Amino acid sequence: QVQLVESGGGLVEPGGSLRLSCAVPRGKYSVNSMGWYRQAPGKQRTLVASKTDGGGPVYADGVQGRFTISREYAANAAYLQMNDLKPDDTAVYYCNANLRWGKKEVVYWGQGTQVTVSS
Repeated sequence: QVQLVESGGGLVEPGGSLRLSCAVPRGKYSVNSMGWYRQAPGKQRTLVASKTDGGGPVYADGVQGRFTISREYAANAAYLQMNDLKPDDTAVYYCNANLRWGKKEVVYWGQGTQVTVSS
């Protein structure tokens, strides 16, 4: 079992910023892609942003231009910089990583971190 380690959530006022971090422990696998999903109360978990190894970032429509995903490949880490936060961004944010062992691929999830945008 691979445990992703997330950090960086919290309470912020509208217009503020937060930075989420996620790290994948080193092991005998490669990290194909990492991303962030979020789930608000009573709603389904949806993609926020993702970035494949060597590929460009993908963003949900509502966060384009405000959020930036980046990866630090040497550290098996990903970051989500969130600017100009809005109350609708309030949710539990989950890190997601697609790991590969040879021809086998498995998706892992972080434990989730709460982001609350409120005045």
